[in-house]
Amino acid sequence: MRRNRVFFFCGERAKGAVAIRLLVHLSDPFYDKILLMDKIIKTISASGGIRAYVLDSTETVRAAQEHHHTQASSTVALGRTLIANQILAANEKGDTKITVKVLGNSSFGAIISVADTKGHVKGYIQNPGVDIKKTATGEVVVGPFVGQGQFLVITDYGLSNPYHSMTPLISGEIGEDLAYFLTDSQQTPSAVGLNVLLDEEDKVAVAGGFLVQVLPDAKEDEIARFEKRIQEMPAISSLLSSDDHIEALLAAIYGDDAYKRLSEEELSFTCDCSKNRFMNALSTLPVDELQAMIDEDQGAEIICQFCQTPYHFDVADLEELISEKS
Repeated sequence: MRRNRVFFFCGERAKGAVAIRLLVHLSDPFYDKILLMDKIIKTISASGGIRAYVLDSTETVRAAQEHHHTQASSTVALGRTLIANQILAANEKGDTKITVKVLGNSSFGAIISVADTKGHVKGYIQNPGVDIKKTATGEVVVGPFVGQGQFLVITDYGLSNPYHSMTPLISGEIGEDLAYFLTDSQQTPSAVGLNVLLDEEDKVAVAGGFLVQVLPDAKEDEIARFEKRIQEMPAISSLLSSDDHIEALLAAIYGDDAYKRLSEEELSFTCDCSKNRFMNALSTLPVDELQAMIDEDQGAEIICQFCQTPYHFDVADLEELISEKS
């Protein structure tokens, strides 16, 4: 994993990646064990030159599928985006929030995710009903239905102006696009692997991934060892299908190299929406629009895009807002 290279593992064949080496593995048989708690384990090599994160995001993606009623391809695309954002947020501190927008021009439409440093992530896909598989293998297709576009990351440190950083979508496979973003925008050579495997009923069976990054103190021989190991790593879908895929990922990443476990943190699909937040949003509307909601609909209903929770505001709620404005 030399400093001018980036490696991708995502489960689909990449296209359009210029001047970088792509390692591609296709999905293997689906995983049939339900795991009950999501987590991210942060590690670092004994030398301090390489760091790696491994994630189990099964329940996160399963919750997203249940909230949004996504079909096969949309489930995998949204799931990969959520995992990518969990990885990005794990690199931040304090009360930072990370928004990832996969802005493609094909069937999925936009895929939006927001994550924080406490392991919470939420997200949605504009078109949840995309359900395409390759006929021969049953493999879920993602990249072509993302299309061309941009991979946009908005980092909000709680200051007045969030930081925007954007790179082109190089394949639409999400993992490859994240690795390119980290290497090109953040100047950190990175290997990324992530995927979502579905069962025979297209429900989430297992989801997870990993991030490996070269740190400034890494020696060339250490980089070469990790580069070779990543090149020879089994398919990400095969690793996720292991009885203990967290340990399988760590073993594949480190091999015989010693490493330290720095922390283990919980992950979850969590939406922070509330009736009060939407009430505040309604309060920004002009009085005539609020009155029209009363006259025409006898109230209003707002559905959260991130979790599909409906919030109903009756006449009394709207009259309260109008009263506050007078």
